[in-house]
Amino acid sequence: MRPNALGRTIAGLIAVVGLAAGSVATAGTSFAATASTAQTAAAAQPAAVAATQNFGLTSAEAKNVQDFLADYWGYTGAIDGQLGTNSWKAFQRCLATYWGYTDDIDGDPGPNTIKALQRLLKDSYGYTGAIDGIAGPGTRAAFKRFAA
Repeated sequence: MRPNALGRTIAGLIAVVGLAAGSVATAGTSFAATASTAQTAAAAQPAAVAATQNFGLTSAEAKNVQDFLADYWGYTGAIDGQLGTNSWKAFQRCLATYWGYTDDIDGDPGPNTIKALQRLLKDSYGYTGAIDGIAGPGTRAAFKRFAA
């Protein structure tokens, strides 16, 4: 049993040394980022965030919305619970037909999309707030009722 204990001790030391070396290497590269790299990363961040916007819906609730959009508004993407560009394009077609949305069908759930969504939610899903294009708590709660 003694040789196994020695082997485990050596293996443990090698692992600790490897982790420490990796941490030092990572720390060295983390300081190597330039200001332009940081600016590029910051500029890329909003596009990634805008790619999916569920406005507080769970994946299951968002799948319900996608099913609705697939049944009635030409959504052909995956029913994956992520309301991305194609989900919002289909929703904008609905909002343009019935709820006063007049902007481009671009899949960006911006303020005018939210205003039209708020009109829909005010009509049938208990939204009582202002039609202000802000997806605040009242809009999110009513959107959850829509998605249920």
